[in-house]
Amino acid sequence: MTETEILRVLETALLCADAPLTAAQLRSLFEDTISGDDIRRHLAALQLDWRDRGLELVQLASGWRFQSRPDMQRYLGRLNPEKPPRYSRAVLETLAIIAWRQPVTRGDIEDIRGVTVSAQIVRTLEDRGWIEVLGYRDAPGRPALLGTTRRFLEDLGLRALDELPALDADDSVQVLETLALAAPDAADADAAGEPAPESDAAPDQDAQAPAASSS
Repeated sequence: MTETEILRVLETALLCADAPLTAAQLRSLFEDTISGDDIRRHLAALQLDWRDRGLELVQLASGWRFQSRPDMQRYLGRLNPEKPPRYSRAVLETLAIIAWRQPVTRGDIEDIRGVTVSAQIVRTLEDRGWIEVLGYRDAPGRPALLGTTRRFLEDLGLRALDELPALDADDSVQVLETLALAAPDAADADAAGEPAPESDAAPDQDAQAPAASSS
């Protein structure tokens, strides 16, 4: 096959896939007659081909996919007037602690936040597919150790946890907001899974932005 034909096959598979594809899956398109290094070289060529278009080819934790560029989101949002899910500051604070300090238990999170973490907050993050139980601490009660998932990385457009920005301030929630996660008004806290203590009910400065869209 010529390089043009190979690129055409890769492009078609990636555009038609409903989930990211690994290099091994892409090699199988050619019955493994192409090496992994060649696949990566062709993917890099595809990235260049699409550099000036509304879609971009990116590598995530679970593979490669085409997704809309961030500057296209404001236009695509007009096709879907429904607002994306919104999350309370307490939910985002909990997620931030798990993301940057994992693995952690609910007790660890409560020690850091200084307030009780409701089961509903943890369930909200699990239902969203952002956190999961990684194991259990060898301590009385064997508390669950929580960590982030591949879905969390994909929604942020990251390949690995070490791509999370380094924190130079205590407000890690603000960092999450810059990564396209949304925090709601205090009035929305109950809807976002926050039956909360008084300290979590204070008004926040909130932001709303959609996660990266896949093809």
